[in-house]
Amino acid sequence: MTRHVELRPGAYADSVTLLQVSRDVQRLPGVLAAQVAMGTALNLDVLAQMGFDIPASATTNDLVLAVRAQDQEALASALSGIDRLLAAPGGRPDGGHDLAPPRTTASALASVGGDDALVLVSVPGEYAALEAMDALDAGRDVMIFSDNVPLEQEVTLKQVAAERGLLVMGPDCGTAVVGGVGLGFANAVSPGRVGIVAASGTGCQQVLCLLDHAGVGVSTAYGVGGRDLSAAVAGRSTRTALARLDADPGVELILVVSKPPAASVAADVRAWAEDLATPVEFAILGAGLPDLTAATEAVLDRLGVSVPDWPVRRGPAVVGPVETGPLLRGLFVGGTLCDEAMLIASASLGPIRSNIPLAAELALGNDLRADDHLMIDFGDDALTAGRAHPMIDSTLRLEHLARVASDPLTGVILMDVVLGHGAEADPATALAAALHAVSQPVVITVVGTDLDPQGREDQVAALVAAGAEVHLSNAAATRRALEILHSTPGSTRTRP
Repeated sequence: MTRHVELRPGAYADSVTLLQVSRDVQRLPGVLAAQVAMGTALNLDVLAQMGFDIPASATTNDLVLAVRAQDQEALASALSGIDRLLAAPGGRPDGGHDLAPPRTTASALASVGGDDALVLVSVPGEYAALEAMDALDAGRDVMIFSDNVPLEQEVTLKQVAAERGLLVMGPDCGTAVVGGVGLGFANAVSPGRVGIVAASGTGCQQVLCLLDHAGVGVSTAYGVGGRDLSAAVAGRSTRTALARLDADPGVELILVVSKPPAASVAADVRAWAEDLATPVEFAILGAGLPDLTAATEAVLDRLGVSVPDWPVRRGPAVVGPVETGPLLRGLFVGGTLCDEAMLIASASLGPIRSNIPLAAELALGNDLRADDHLMIDFGDDALTAGRAHPMIDSTLRLEHLARVASDPLTGVILMDVVLGHGAEADPATALAAALHAVSQPVVITVVGTDLDPQGREDQVAALVAAGAEVHLSNAAATRRALEILHSTPGSTRTRP
């Protein structure tokens, strides 16, 4: 076996491209492991855990190539494959090249006709505000998909937008539906009479999919970024989005979705919404407040639509009991789904440790370990610097799944799989393969619709066949995980 680590200073490719290059090279004969990534602290830590010796000189401006191969021939093939794949974007099989894409937002806007085009910004967070301001200066609304954007820059952008009657969606806006078109990770849903304003990406997706299952369509979903209802941002984009939906004659009811907000800002938005002509419902997470499923059911009641049974699929029970521990471990790609699960579970389990804790003293360390109940959001900014979101790249979460499954203290594992346009093409296959090695009960929320490109039913079937219990409602999945955890005194349980 041979190992190779190479630094390429100044070279750059986006995290999604590097993920695909890594996956393609790992499929080559004789290649045991391959990672091509920017030299962020997180990526260097992952490479070290994989057994690679990373030069101390590595920086975030370096492209890191790390390959473990059976022999020199396989290594040479891997390195050649990396070079070929990195050079491929923009090229055509006939040897020609497509026209070079615009290099800045300003130049892109100059090439686009009309004055109503939405600008979508997806660049490293430190550069996103500059591109977004170019869009605002051109009189365009902007969706900032980028995360890791400094808070003070978000405040400035949204203040400028409010003064000009424009809308800033984001930063870290992963989901939106505008003009009937799903953007980011949005699920495929039918148009309808509900409009959504969401300070939460996966929270918006959960509501979209629950409404879709109930036969209710959504005309527009404005994602405003998870910090919009914070004290610093003060709901600036939420107000603009509410006003736009209120002016839309096709919207009969507006739903505001949010991860736990600043209480004073949430109260101000509620009071402001009372003056709108269109009725507004709220799905805002917090202690003592309805969960997302309950809030969606309230919307259905207000629309006069019967609340359906939310889908749940259970596989064949494992023959005989399984020895497991007393603790609940949650591994999430959706931050709002993680928040919701912690709020529900902490009511009966007590404090839950997390990298996005409900209280500061419950924060996990950088190793994301604790001999307690814990829930991890793998989509948090600290875990996505320089790498693709876990809805695209599940590598980090699968590593932690193996870790918690090998921990004798783990009693039940709670997870989510979020489908949609920009998400991984087949997330269930890799997760199902990993689940076959897990002895504990596993409960999974699959957030998706029948129209999503991944095919919700196919994804659910693969996970059920691997022994998981699968729900559409994250709240129901969390309560089921608690039920299993408490079902048998001691540490003996049966997988669902």
